[in-house]
Amino acid sequence: MSLRTAVTRLCIATAGGALVLGAASPALATDDWGHTDGHHHKYYKGRVNAPGGLTLRDRPTRGSAAIGHAAHGEVVSIFCKTPGESVKGNPLWYLLADGTWAWGAARYIDNIGPSPRWC
Repeated sequence: MSLRTAVTRLCIATAGGALVLGAASPALATDDWGHTDGHHHKYYKGRVNAPGGLTLRDRPTRGSAAIGHAAHGEVVSIFCKTPGESVKGNPLWYLLADGTWAWGAARYIDNIGPSPRWC
């Protein structure tokens, strides 16, 4: 068998295996909110409502280090929520999954769809 034939057969076998694996994994399909079959969590969405934007923190407190900023109207990905320092009567903070894994005060993020799960 020539090298060209061997490489062609390997490519066909690899592509066929990928198709079989993809067909056997319907549980990886997500719904409109980014959830999978209920056992795996993706992300929730929210829109920043703070007029000047939102300072993102390394912990769910206003006194922790600022590590980022989200602009007013920006749609952010939320991984989960946790109680933290109260901001204007709202003690919840969202862990954002937009690359920094920073905390944003829930007081300044409007949910798009369902409320995020607890961390």
